[in-house]
Amino acid sequence: MSGSSLDTVKVDISVVVGRAKLPMQQLLRMGRGAVIELDSKQTDQVVILANNRPVARGDIVVLGEKISVTITEMLKS
Repeated sequence: MSGSSLDTVKVDISVVVGRAKLPMQQLLRMGRGAVIELDSKQTDQVVILANNRPVARGDIVVLGEKISVTITEMLKS
């Protein structure tokens, strides 16, 4: 048997750039072009989630039209 059963497991990866809290009424009034200010700076690391659980930290990398994340630290589970 070639490969592992792990080869078929899919994991949903998300990257958290920052967070914001605002009243629902304000959110409902927002339209196209609205700006939501986040609690992070451009130099802050992002949090990488696997199935909504934090697994790593990383840095945003922009190469041409693509946005990527370089993992800088694995988090302990």
